[in-house]
Amino acid sequence: MRVVTSQEMRAIDQAAIEGLGIPGLVLMENAGRGVFIHLTDFMEGVEGLRALVVCGKGNNGADGFVVARNLANHGAVVRTILLGKMSEVQGDAKVNMTIAKGMGLPIAEVLDEEDLAPLTDSLLEADVVVDAIFGTGFSGKAEGLYAAAIDRMNQGDAPIVSIDCPSGLNVDTGRPEGACIEADLTVTMGLLKRGHLLYPGADLCGEVAVVGIGIPAFLVEQQKIRLATLEENDARLLIPQRPSDAHKGDCGAVYLLAGSVGFTGAGAMASLSALRAGAGLVTWGLPQSLNDAMEAKLTEVMTKPLPETSARSLALKALAESEPLLKKATVLALGPGISTHPETVELVQQAVSTLTLPMVIDADGLNGLALKKGWKKNSRSELVLTPHPGEMARLLGITTEEVQKDRIGITERAAREFGATVILKGAPTIIAQPNQDTCINTTGNPGMATAGSGDVLTGLIAGFMAQGLSGYSAAKLGVFVHGLAGDLAAEEKTELGMIAGDILDRVPEALKRLLSEDGDHNI
Repeated sequence: MRVVTSQEMRAIDQAAIEGLGIPGLVLMENAGRGVFIHLTDFMEGVEGLRALVVCGKGNNGADGFVVARNLANHGAVVRTILLGKMSEVQGDAKVNMTIAKGMGLPIAEVLDEEDLAPLTDSLLEADVVVDAIFGTGFSGKAEGLYAAAIDRMNQGDAPIVSIDCPSGLNVDTGRPEGACIEADLTVTMGLLKRGHLLYPGADLCGEVAVVGIGIPAFLVEQQKIRLATLEENDARLLIPQRPSDAHKGDCGAVYLLAGSVGFTGAGAMASLSALRAGAGLVTWGLPQSLNDAMEAKLTEVMTKPLPETSARSLALKALAESEPLLKKATVLALGPGISTHPETVELVQQAVSTLTLPMVIDADGLNGLALKKGWKKNSRSELVLTPHPGEMARLLGITTEEVQKDRIGITERAAREFGATVILKGAPTIIAQPNQDTCINTTGNPGMATAGSGDVLTGLIAGFMAQGLSGYSAAKLGVFVHGLAGDLAAEEKTELGMIAGDILDRVPEALKRLLSEDGDHNI
């Protein structure tokens, strides 16, 4: 599903109203009806329900009056509060307010912070509260009467259903600057907005439902919106097909340069994950003193002992000794647990500047690149970079706070600057590549914030690339499968109890779930 900014949504609405002549009142009616339907499902019926609808003076309040009218028509006991004077309500909002008044619905005006008794009293009796104060066009900080009303609503016991977005939330950033409704259900119009998916907005929205309001699909296409959610069917269509007579040589070879003393687990999980993704062959090049233990640990993964530094990390000579395996490999995975020893950093930088093999680079591979300005100018490889926020900050020379404030924009910037597919890990994970859609992943959970989780992702992406997927396609499939495996692990182990190995163990189940539905498969 396409994900829009508030400005993009306004442009779509304007094209529908002014370009096609669809009356704004029709769109409001459809919006309010959609909210009512989802509210009814959420509350398991509305007959006899005591509903409080809190409206602002603008179009979001107008939608609230439509919801109030539908609730009353279906047996709910409705009270409506307007934060402001009725005489100040204009346009389509005034039309819907007048209709509600004509039906005999009580509308109480609340004009200042000292006049909150009607709201407070109504909250004590309400079974559900509808938040219709501010819509997706809101920016800035909720203050005065609005902040006081929002605080009172949050303190109440009744569940809150927000229309379009929780009042007080900036839907472009996902961040409130002041008081903000903490919704249990948010029903948004037409398309998802960024703030529904970015944190803390995603938590403030509660459950999110999208309702169509009668805007033709071609108007959305005309806006050329480049941001979309990554859904199950998107991932399903990317799964590589394996011919009936396939042998391991047909399924690609991953070469992994990873590991240092104390950090062998990273390479172990990345290599096994590449196999679980379907790669035919996986070879792990690691410091020679660590080889025997890993060769005993890993049955299916081949190992290559390589020259090491005095700190037992990969020495620069390891790259030359890897040449025969690099010539046979389909993709190189570089970085998990590799360390930032100066000689190892030089190995990373030379690999990226001299090799033409497609690469997935993670962890200290990224930190090694960050130490060399202009490293991308010399690279001739197709690259997939998988930074967490701290690594992204080091790559771009900015702060982690700056990354987190604009996760989408920063990921797109990195993709442009590095000419690569870039995955910004976290909640939510963002995937960007120049001249492609930017994706927001929809799988995963907080339990995946555990050591080694990123190494599993690196292996998945490398395994999918080995089978012929482009870096961008492998990134999307890898991220979705990784998150889905994490969700399956959390179901059994809980978010607190799961570890990275649990995610790895459930990769086959995640793939099985995707393959259980019919669909075309493209490489």
